[in-house]
Order: sequence, then C-alpha cells, then structure tokens
Amino acid sequence: MGLFRRGPKRDSRDAPRDLAFPFFSVDEAARFRSQVREAFAEHGLEVTLYADQVTDSSGRQFGLSNLAAVCHHDERGPRVWGDLARRHAGMVLRTMDSPSALDTLPPEQIRAQLYPRVISEDGLDPQTFGYARSVAPGLYEVLALDLPESVMMLTDEALEPLGRLQHLRERALSNLQELPIEGHETVKDSDGTRFEVLLGDSFYTASRVLSLDAVVRKVTGRPIPPDGALVAMPFRHQLAFHVIHDTSIIPTLTAMTAFAASGYEDAPGAVSPYVYWWRAGALTQLSARDGEGLRIVVGDDFHELLERLARQESPDDI
Repeated sequence: MGLFRRGPKRDSRDAPRDLAFPFFSVDEAARFRSQVREAFAEHGLEVTLYADQVTDSSGRQFGLSNLAAVCHHDERGPRVWGDLARRHAGMVLRTMDSPSALDTLPPEQIRAQLYPRVISEDGLDPQTFGYARSVAPGLYEVLALDLPESVMMLTDEALEPLGRLQHLRERALSNLQELPIEGHETVKDSDGTRFEVLLGDSFYTASRVLSLDAVVRKVTGRPIPPDGALVAMPFRHQLAFHVIHDTSIIPTLTAMTAFAASGYEDAPGAVSPYVYWWRAGALTQLSARDGEGLRIVVGDDFHELLERLARQESPDDI
C-alpha cells in the first residue's frame, strides 16, 4: 500500500461522473457494477443493482462503497476489478452464511481477537453502540472482533455476555499495542516539514492513535514529550504523526493537513480528513472544512505553544 497513491490509467476527469461514486466516470461505474453483478452470480446469488448497493431476493443488502474505493485505488486498474469483486462477494457471503463467531468461539478466544477501532460517526447507530466512546468530534472508539476474513463491530448486545466493558477495552488496547509495525515511511521537505507515516493492511492501523505512546516508542525509540504530537488518520490503513519539539511544527501542520485530506478522499475505510493535536491521550482538532477546502484552526492553547516554541529558538535559528 503506497504512501501517495498513483492511480492507474483511467477515464479523463472531464468525462461525465457517476453520481454515487464520483471518482468513477459514468462508463467506469457501469463496468464496476456489471463486474459486481457477475461476481455474485458466480457465487450462485442473483442480485439487483442499485447505485451504491445490491440486494438479493430475500432482501439482504450488500453495500458497495468500500469495494468501489478499493477498485478505484488499485494501481492495476479496471482489469482487476472483476477479481476484486469476486473475492469481495465470496468473503461477504461466507461471512453472512456462516454461524456467528460469537456463538462458536470460546470467550477467551474472542477476547484474544478483540481490538479497539476508531471510526467516523457516519453510520454509527447510537441505539446499538451506546457504549461507543468519543475520542474527537465526529470520531468514536468501538470494539471489534478480528476474524480471518472480516471485522465484526460489536454492539451493546454482543458485548454483554463477554464481561465488564472496562476489562474488555483494556484487553483490546493490549492486543492493539502488540500489533507489529507493518510499514513506516518518513515524509520530509527542505522547509522543515517532517512526519512519520505508518502503513499496513491491518484494519487497525489508524486506530493505533489510541496507543500513540507505544507507537512512537517503537518507531523513534523515545517517548512523546509533554507538548505532544500532531496526528492524522485519513483512513483505516494509515496513521501519521509528528512529535512536537520545535517550530518545524508550523510547516509540518500545513503539510499534514493536505496529506490527511488527500488520503481521506474516496478511501476504503475513511476515518478523518483532519489533523489533531495529541496531548496526554486527548485529541484537539486543528483543521476544518472551509467551503470546498480545509483551513487550519488554532485555539488559545495551541497558539501559546507556537509562541513558546518560537521564543525558545534563537534569532539565528528562526
């Protein structure tokens, strides 16, 4: 998975765009949906196509947003969309037709495969995820069961027989901290910009913001200082951070704002297009939407931090 994705040869952006998936042209979207229908048919299920989902004769619905984003970003282009659709259809049907893992796995194995996941509030039903913890405006932490072919988001009802929520969360965080670093790249520029990016196939890469102290120690060998760090989690497979030491935070914040917004757009498992100030485990949002773009929003505490960092540098260094 690349840091800055380079798209395959595709229809020009001037071509008419699909309403449900604007990253596709109308022709590309038609090809994608046709591949999806054929994929389900090969698995023995006839489906009815809609703009962003398919349904079968029993009324089951299968959303297409994540699959469409995966196809869009695959560097091999439309020639592999059929293979991706067949793999997706097979996985979805096996998951839906198999007995629930909550009924077949022993409780201790469930706890061993439990992870916290940071997700957007979009689509989060407060009636079934009443335990979800807010980690930043519009972002929530829920618990998920990691399975060989899928990730099961656990509802209030699913968690009830597994034990106390506090103990489950502690176990999930411990499991998260034990995950390996799959990939790491450094982004830097001559203007002082520098930030680290974790990349991986894991669905919990972005969620490692919940254990950022452990991540930073693994990557840099040092703890996060009291001033904290900048963080961004554009989509589930990326986490970016910059440990705050000096005024290099200024160009880095600008660069990370663009990075987060670009990574979030049309991504599978999109989390947030914003940059945050991590301090002692709390997240403060530093960027926001401004019309069609983004702007940096600095509160009093962060402004005081910038002024103090500037004062600490000698005139020759500024």
